[in-house]
Amino acid sequence: MNDATKSLMQRLIDRVFPRMPDFYGLINEQCDLAVEAMHLFASFLESADAGIGQKVRELEHRADDLKKRNIEILNASFSTPMDREDLYDAIVGIDHLVNYTKTTVYELHLYKTPPDKCMRRLSKQLTVGVEALRNGFALLDKNPADALPFAQEAHKSERKMKKVYRRGMVVLLNKDNFRAQYSDPSTTDPSTDPDELALDFVIYVIKRREIYRHLSHAADRLGRVSQLLNDIIVKLV
Repeated sequence: MNDATKSLMQRLIDRVFPRMPDFYGLINEQCDLAVEAMHLFASFLESADAGIGQKVRELEHRADDLKKRNIEILNASFSTPMDREDLYDAIVGIDHLVNYTKTTVYELHLYKTPPDKCMRRLSKQLTVGVEALRNGFALLDKNPADALPFAQEAHKSERKMKKVYRRGMVVLLNKDNFRAQYSDPSTTDPSTDPDELALDFVIYVIKRREIYRHLSHAADRLGRVSQLLNDIIVKLV
């Protein structure tokens, strides 16, 4: 068989049985970008630097582009190395984790609310969890069984985030902490309208609770993707 005949045969085979895209590589690319976004987000919460916040938003747009590309490849593929539904859920779930960073940055700016200790602690655990997901998904192609500890680590990060969230809400709802943080007893007018002070406290709580809730939802998403990774491992091993 000459080279021309071989080439024709290969084209016919590729047409009938298209080559499977490297879905492992596509997912890994999303995970790498998600980890980059988490580190950038943590840096923003430490510094409240508007320039870093803008970079977080730009990274989220890149993540959206990757998600759309991967879904288009998935829809056009003849075969996949794992369940299509699992691949779709992984593509969308990883992207949602990045979305929460952009939303949090945007609302901190919108509400004119500086980042606080609770937000930074939530971000730290979210970063640990996303790094674990990245490490786990990276092993699916060659050593899926070795990915299980990373799925478990991501799940632990979700639980830790929930604990940080609950503790943060306890602190947030303590009006004495609010007074200590935003009132100077030596300068505060004793005749200050109690209703006005109460309104300030309510607004303060509502703004921060909104941000906390975004990060709590990110924890929920982290938990779902870690469970998805666990399910994929079971199917591949």
